[in-house]
Amino acid sequence: MKISAVIFDLDGVIVSTDEYHYQAWKQISDQENIYFDRNINERLRGVSRIESLDIILSHSDKIYSESEKYLLAQRKNDIYCELLNKLSPNDILPGIINLLISLKTRDIKIAIGSSSKNTPFILEQIGLTSNFDTIADGNSIKNSKPDPEVFLLAAKMLGVEPEECAVIEDAQAGVDAAKAAGMKAVGIGSAATCLNADMKLQDLTNLDIDQLLEVNEIRS
Repeated sequence: MKISAVIFDLDGVIVSTDEYHYQAWKQISDQENIYFDRNINERLRGVSRIESLDIILSHSDKIYSESEKYLLAQRKNDIYCELLNKLSPNDILPGIINLLISLKTRDIKIAIGSSSKNTPFILEQIGLTSNFDTIADGNSIKNSKPDPEVFLLAAKMLGVEPEECAVIEDAQAGVDAAKAAGMKAVGIGSAATCLNADMKLQDLTNLDIDQLLEVNEIRS
């Protein structure tokens, strides 16, 4: 079965907001006197806000209640959203615009599959909302990656079977979610080292679209 739809992760694939996430979590960690560095930040790629917070809080001696966790997560998001106001179309990552145009000319359906609840705002800031046929994000799912829920939802919204989809991801959790969904996985950036990715690239500037749209490799 040929690939008829491509699902894009957002952060690190369409636009890089990693630095904003880092700055927001760093502020929260400093306020709580919890050690946090860029290596810990790497572990937060592709996972939900609450799960990210749990990773950070694992470095604290204090036991936080659920209500305290909720408030910390909300504070982090407030800081992050303020930083997102700086985003513009200039922040779209290399290769994205040409890839979206090429997929459209081939009548390939395209979607966003992101765990971020800020997806609509980010897309609006960079001017790409209307470029996607549908958007599945953290506002519509219960389980974040590596659970395949967001990608399966995107496929359902597009009206295609999972095996007809290719996913472009920059995180191991996202690649794992794509494979769990029965989809082809393209790992870019830090995900280019993922052993279970079907394609591995540093960025999308030299992506071979014909290779992208080939039938999934069957893995044992």
